[in-house]
Amino acid sequence: MVAISDDDFDRMVGEVFDALPDEMVRGLENVAIVVEDQPPGERPRLYGQYRGHPLTRRGVYGFGELPDRITLYRNTMAEHSADLAELRARMRITLVHEIGHYFGLDDARLRELGWA
Repeated sequence: MVAISDDDFDRMVGEVFDALPDEMVRGLENVAIVVEDQPPGERPRLYGQYRGHPLTRRGVYGFGELPDRITLYRNTMAEHSADLAELRARMRITLVHEIGHYFGLDDARLRELGWA
C-alpha cells in the first residue's frame, strides 16, 4: 500500500491525464473526472468506473445534459500499489480504460488493446 495525500493524488491525476496522447482525449466532451474513495466492503473492488452514455450509443446530446463521469477510486488504487510509480501506472491504465468505455469500447476490446 502506498501512502499519498488527497492533494497529491489529485495532482497526480492531473499530471497523468495531461500526459495522455492528444488523439486519446481529443474527443472527450462533457466528461467529469472525479476522485472518490470506494466504500469499504463494496464489491467488486474497482480502480475506476465510467458512468454515462458511450458515444456509440448516444443519440442527440442536448443542452443541459449532466456530464458523464469517470470516477477514480483513490483508496483502492493506493491499497493495491506498492509505491508511487506503481500507483501512477495503475492510474494511467485506469484512466485509459474508462476513457475507452466513453468511446464505446467494451472490456474484451480494451483487453485486446492492452487497456484493461
